[in-house]
Amino acid sequence: MSDDQKQKFDFMGFRKIASVISITLVVASIVLLGVRGLNFGMDFTGGTSVELEYAQAPQLDEVRSTLTEAGYDQFVVQNFGADTIVLVRLNESGNDQLAPEIVSVLAKNGGDLKLIGSEFVGSQVGDELKENSGLALLIALAVVLIYVGMRFQFKFGIASVVPLAHDVIIVLGIFALFQWTFDLTVLAALLAIIGYSLNDTIVVADRIRENFRKMRVGGSWDIINESIHQTIARTINTSGTTLVVLLALYFFGGEAINKFALALIIGVVVGTYSSIYVSANLLMVMGVSREDLMVPAKEGAGEGAEEEQPPEWLDRM
Repeated sequence: MSDDQKQKFDFMGFRKIASVISITLVVASIVLLGVRGLNFGMDFTGGTSVELEYAQAPQLDEVRSTLTEAGYDQFVVQNFGADTIVLVRLNESGNDQLAPEIVSVLAKNGGDLKLIGSEFVGSQVGDELKENSGLALLIALAVVLIYVGMRFQFKFGIASVVPLAHDVIIVLGIFALFQWTFDLTVLAALLAIIGYSLNDTIVVADRIRENFRKMRVGGSWDIINESIHQTIARTINTSGTTLVVLLALYFFGGEAINKFALALIIGVVVGTYSSIYVSANLLMVMGVSREDLMVPAKEGAGEGAEEEQPPEWLDRM
């Protein structure tokens, strides 16, 4: 290796430390999910949504404080289609008097409003959503495994799916730790995290495959290190610009997408780490080599025939 290469940061030199960190976080997250569980929102537990129309656009913070003073505990207040229409979602059993009670409480605070409609979501629907959401995550991971295994090689498929599961479990563990509300927006964020992290992992994997075919000097350690160095600027720039947008959504997007943005922020940070360390680390553990990525020779080629080189378009995939 040249002097310039020796001076580069040795990513793989910290792979054992990264392994300890990842295993600790995943185990801790699983324990938290088993002990504390997730704080499911109304989408999963059932509850009542009340749609109201104001004569003038109300201050949502005042609506929330009024409901809190009236003794209501778990609820979400958000605009629904227009500034004058407010949707109140409560984790309470549906009854005929709940919607009129909400109207009466808010009207006493000086609000000029009327009831548009109310809807009750039963717990049976919530249980069905839990099962379907878990199934959706498993199907997404299975499809990724098949896709990457066909596009690259089976070892790359494993090294792509495990980091995705790693990212999702850690995000769920953090939500269980702080008991943040887990609703359909957070579920959507988890699926988005899988897509984002996969894209980042594919970029690194593509460069590793390309370098295994092009670099004639150095073993797996050196090739994977060099591949990470060649993609790290792109990874940091992509993650940085994504985080800027997500932070803006978190601070200015309102309560409706607050947890969605928060889950994505955590997922982007963890996903960036996993695409560098977890994925590459697994390739090292599984012993990926040039032989795994060589293009098979055509049948009937003579022994003295010149070795066929892969076409240029294959290296660019």
